Amino acid sequence: MRSIVQTVLGPIPIDTLGRTLIHEHLYVAFSGAELENDGYNRRAFVNEAVWRMQALMAHGVETFVDPCPIELGRDPELMAEISERSGINIVCTTGFYFEELGLPIYWRFRSVEEIAEFYIREIEFGIGNTGIKPGLIKAASGKPVITEQERKFLQAAAIASKHTGLPILTHTEDGHCGPEQVDIFAAGGVEPHRCMIGHSCGNPDHAYHRKIVDKGAYIGFDRIGASVFQKDSIRADNVKKLLDAGFIDRLLISQDRVCLTRGKPFHPYPEKIVPKIEALKRAGEWPGLQTYLFETFLPMLRERGVTDAQISHILDTNPQRFFSGASLPPKH
Repeated sequence: MRSIVQTVLGPIPIDTLGRTLIHEHLYVAFSGAELENDGYNRRAFVNEAVWRMQALMAHGVETFVDPCPIELGRDPELMAEISERSGINIVCTTGFYFEELGLPIYWRFRSVEEIAEFYIREIEFGIGNTGIKPGLIKAASGKPVITEQERKFLQAAAIASKHTGLPILTHTEDGHCGPEQVDIFAAGGVEPHRCMIGHSCGNPDHAYHRKIVDKGAYIGFDRIGASVFQKDSIRADNVKKLLDAGFIDRLLISQDRVCLTRGKPFHPYPEKIVPKIEALKRAGEWPGLQTYLFETFLPMLRERGVTDAQISHILDTNPQRFFSGASLPPKH
């Protein structure tokens, strides 16, 4: 088992992680977005991000995991500055995105072993010349099936996980192919409890969720508040179903919210909500705060009978076990 977690400011003991949001973002920029004349001001953004982190800390959050894929503007030095100024722990990742929206051309032509070697180099020696090391491995696939390119990068993530002992956190598109991701990692020798299958809440089917947790993996309900993908009422209902079925130890929740996305929206929002978004922008309230989870979603869970002790177990205990590599207890 691991006794430390690598943050952007260095290693910390696992038992000091505290309340953890397992999948959030500070800054995202798809390739080319930096060419837009969008008035981006790094200093102003850092100030806003620090304020947002401190708002989270007021809700007891101590650790913020930012699994920004390499090609989506990952900036470990920016993360380190925000961590140092705000006082929150920030964990970054190594790993690329899924084929439709990522996977740089150069790396598509590299072998599984070459990709894994690159991940391992970042984990052991740091990202570029920054000296900042990832604390997790990011892996991703699209829908409706895992492509051959994506399979190669998933296999590389498994090799890197086996070599370094770091767990794997994944992206799925709308809750597709999660069980298949677990199978690919297992074929590479990675035990299921070393993986968190992300965005599973995008799939409304409890039977799909059961396929993941029955394999022994962690399941990520980590797009809380993203109504474009799923209603939160459905997410809350499915959280309760997993808890009632005895899978509290396998559940991790977060929001996948971004403090700043450079450029124009990559996926146009439904026409009916555009005016609301524009009004929020004018009021300085868009993108929404990361405190939504605590102020809106957790009350929804309590309305369904989820206790504060269960919420604490999901937000405090489960992330620590996930990072440590400890085996999952039997369902109860």
